[in-house]
Amino acid sequence: MNFEKVVFAFFIILALSLNFGFFIGDMENPAHHDPHELFAALVVSLICTILKFGDRTHFGSTVLATSLVALLQLIAAAIVWYFASRSGAGVDAAEMARITSMAGGALVANLLSVILLVIETSQIRK
Repeated sequence: MNFEKVVFAFFIILALSLNFGFFIGDMENPAHHDPHELFAALVVSLICTILKFGDRTHFGSTVLATSLVALLQLIAAAIVWYFASRSGAGVDAAEMARITSMAGGALVANLLSVILLVIETSQIRK
């Protein structure tokens, strides 16, 4: 068993699950989306991106691209949430829908990353 591959797969799947946990719920209801979970998804996505820099293959480039997309989407969602929460009205339904939509885009990118990981794992010969 390759410990490096285990850690890599762990963080990819954790990023997907945290992102899904944040995304699920009523899209416009801020009570259904925890800002700490968005922050955790952002941090784990950053760790995934850093771990993917070492792979110099074409496959590694594709996985890195999906990770960068997820990271940018989550950063954008966090920035929107920050500025919405600092306004006098707080996070309203329209802002929450915007934040959740961006997290949904990151969720799709994370899902692609996991699919690519499964494809790569299935191609390994014993």
